[in-house]
Amino acid sequence: MFEVLELAPPDAILGLNEAFQKDSNPDKINLGVGVYKDESGITPILNCVKKAERILLEEQKSKAYLGIDGIKEYGRLSRELLFGPDHKFLTADRAVSIQAPGGTGALRVAGDFLHTHFPASTVWCSTPTWANHPKVFEAAGLNVKSYTYFCPDTNGLNFEGLLNDLKQIPERDIVLLHGCCHNPCGVDPTVEQWKEIADVVKQRNALPLVDFAYQGFAEGVDADAAGLRVLAESLDEMLVASSYSKNFGLYCERVGVLTAVGKDASSAEVILSQLKTTVRTNYSNPPSHGAAVVSSILADASLRTEWESEVAAMRDRIASMRKLFVAKMAEHAPDRDFSFIQNQNGMFSFSGLTPDQVKRLKEEFSIYIVGSGRINVAGITSSNVDRLCKSIAACL
Repeated sequence: MFEVLELAPPDAILGLNEAFQKDSNPDKINLGVGVYKDESGITPILNCVKKAERILLEEQKSKAYLGIDGIKEYGRLSRELLFGPDHKFLTADRAVSIQAPGGTGALRVAGDFLHTHFPASTVWCSTPTWANHPKVFEAAGLNVKSYTYFCPDTNGLNFEGLLNDLKQIPERDIVLLHGCCHNPCGVDPTVEQWKEIADVVKQRNALPLVDFAYQGFAEGVDADAAGLRVLAESLDEMLVASSYSKNFGLYCERVGVLTAVGKDASSAEVILSQLKTTVRTNYSNPPSHGAAVVSSILADASLRTEWESEVAAMRDRIASMRKLFVAKMAEHAPDRDFSFIQNQNGMFSFSGLTPDQVKRLKEEFSIYIVGSGRINVAGITSSNVDRLCKSIAACL
């Protein structure tokens, strides 16, 4: 049977990482895969995570299966992190959560759930969006279309185009929104713009699906939830796919959560029952370790304070690399303005580099960037920034 199979093309981002691993150049630079790295180029384990793991190692008494929806405390703490502990969604029991294998797993559960119950609905993704977004929803059987978002001429948000496109979408469609630190361009709406987005989504009777993978990486853990909470002020229903890969450094543990909000408690109970059915026919129930780590940290005042401090350190390092990159590019390529990169949020930015320039950087300088020109700012360090900027200047 397998003789008829053909070789699948490599993933645009993970395939780039494989090529990087094979490169023998000792000065190679990887700005492709979306993983945080410290000044030494290592993806660190947070101190608070190590402490929580030691506690779990001593106190854990069983490796029995979790329930279909995962650790209850994990879901509750995740909802509080999103909306705040006293939010109306929580006090009225209108929000429910299922633990998922990573943010991608949460998105796929959402896709399967939506396709099962609303098969005629289309998912609208921003242009650009994370390359895996359309693939996840199409694999779930959903139709995917796009709305205007980024403006290459200004390297900023095309807000007028965004609103005009959203005003045209059919009722009962799904609008995928990036909660903060937009991947791949790093451009986020302001709070006032979020209010206008919420108004249009409500007018169109659409369902927002918020991908919230970088909470804490823009301005702060609470501050980064501002857009989501603006949506929550206006809308009765929503889905939120969260990830703890970045802000807890738990990449390999695959720690995510899908939160759904209904119009009332009984509606939320029905939604949860259907989400559990979706999970049962997929991976049955989630893994425990990563979610137990997150729960332990969020529930302990001392560990939580330490976590927020470590998130702030990661956020500040990324911001300092943006600033340093802009300064070095001004030095090596004074005719090109890269200042827009300093104004964007999170790990990613569109560099403005063309596919040909990206190819040349890879082939001549062993610098690996996604073909779209997206760079992972967290891959920049004070020791590689000079070589990086000189190489980019040579390709301009």
